[in-house]
Amino acid sequence: MTRTRKPLMLLAAGGSLALMIGAWGFQYIGGMAPCEMCLWQRYPHLIAIAIGLIALRYGEAALAWLGAAMAFTSAAIAGLHTGVERGWWPGFTSCSAQPIGGLSSDELFDRIMTAPVVRCDEVPWEMFGLSMASWNMIASCVLVAIWIAAARKPA
Repeated sequence: MTRTRKPLMLLAAGGSLALMIGAWGFQYIGGMAPCEMCLWQRYPHLIAIAIGLIALRYGEAALAWLGAAMAFTSAAIAGLHTGVERGWWPGFTSCSAQPIGGLSSDELFDRIMTAPVVRCDEVPWEMFGLSMASWNMIASCVLVAIWIAAARKPA
């Protein structure tokens, strides 16, 4: 008997749910407010969870491919975020430190007043030398593989 794709789709969606619970735990229990790029990484996972719920009714391969795209999107954003944290490339001006040379006092004041509370180029927590963004990238890549395996299974 051939196994269907629904269990794999639910496993992948459950993985996204676990990542979101972890992120919310760090935010609401650990008191670590997310930066803008952290929030961007969450949106594809939320969509993947919704796809998993839809998969309860419809186990179509197209849904699994969409789930893979969502997990890949989160992995890509997390990879970009990791690079910003490591200083491999500059972050967006909306959430990273920028040079202040050559600014007038009014421009500097405006920049200070519009600066976000949480910066994207700082690592607030890490484990084994990897930040939360790095761990999300790794976990999201695993979820991509699960979604693709689901897409390749028979209906």
